[in-house]
Amino acid sequence: MSSNDLYVHGPGDPLWKVPSTGQARFTWEYDDGRDRLLALYQKGKDKQWDGQRRIDWELEVDPYDPLGTPDEALSIHGTPYWDKMSAADRAELRRHSASWQFSQFLHGEQGAMVCAARIVESVPDLDAKFYSATQTMDEARHAEIYGRFLHEKVGMLYPVNDNLQALLGDTLRDSRWDMPYLGMQVLIEGLALAAFGMIRDTTDKPLPQQILAYVMQDEARHVAFGRMALRDYYGQLSDAELREREEFVIEGCYLMRDRLKGAEVLENFGIPRAEADALSEQSEYLQLFRRLLFSRIVPCVRDIGLWGERLQRAYVDMGVFEMGDQNLDLLMAQDEEIAEKLDAERFAAEEAARTKEVAEAIAEGAAEGAAD
Repeated sequence: MSSNDLYVHGPGDPLWKVPSTGQARFTWEYDDGRDRLLALYQKGKDKQWDGQRRIDWELEVDPYDPLGTPDEALSIHGTPYWDKMSAADRAELRRHSASWQFSQFLHGEQGAMVCAARIVESVPDLDAKFYSATQTMDEARHAEIYGRFLHEKVGMLYPVNDNLQALLGDTLRDSRWDMPYLGMQVLIEGLALAAFGMIRDTTDKPLPQQILAYVMQDEARHVAFGRMALRDYYGQLSDAELREREEFVIEGCYLMRDRLKGAEVLENFGIPRAEADALSEQSEYLQLFRRLLFSRIVPCVRDIGLWGERLQRAYVDMGVFEMGDQNLDLLMAQDEEIAEKLDAERFAAEEAARTKEVAEAIAEGAAEGAAD
């Protein structure tokens, strides 16, 4: 089935064409490279996986509750709109909410794939080109997986959110080679990682849990890559150049915060956009959700050397300034461990099931032999 048949409303032109500027950079230095980046590149090669095989697509998913979303997570919970809804209406709202959320993940992963390819083209260092090439493959796999989940398990898609599209456009149109790192690796992927983690750690649904855990294992490397490359580069920039990057971060963070309101979903249930935005702002659950989503971005921005006074004031205004003290390395290590633990548990269960089948077959054969 075509994706166009599954969109809640048409995405408009099926192709979004972003004019790009900048230079494709070749280097003739093939020997030297930063040990940390080359080690990350090796890890990127070692950790490649096949989404068709590693994920158990046979697992059943209820399209009307694909993520086990609690009522409190829906911005109209506790309002007169919620009280008037039937059980079927509430189930449909959960389906739309999950579809909207995973659709933005899908569109963001396509954006990450394009940005990673742009980094291969524009970054001046060969070690960074090497790693970006592995990331481009990772992002293709993620887009494939989210697309399959939405097509086969939910049966509904939402167009790209305006604010996400705006940040993607700003990132891709900028001619400076470091901006795809900053826009994608730090802002979009940093926020996505936190969103993935919150769902991964709260859902009781095994298929989305697998998808999110395995995607996050890759994303942990991607954010590490952005941190390494930008920390080295930003240490060489002037104060004026750093302020330009900080302005980009401030604008991008406000766009990302506003992307999370999900007003598009409520509009499909007859709630005007302005009221839908207000309900999202008033929801205590979503206020906490938005703050926690910056747990990966703020410490990363601080770590790469963007921590001017105006940027700090913006984070105070968003209520996320204290996130700057988060231990990013520990969070990334936990992402890796959770995926590996999930693999171990799944393979142990599969091995136990196979052992049981063999034992039962032997016992059945022995019983038939005794009967003869």
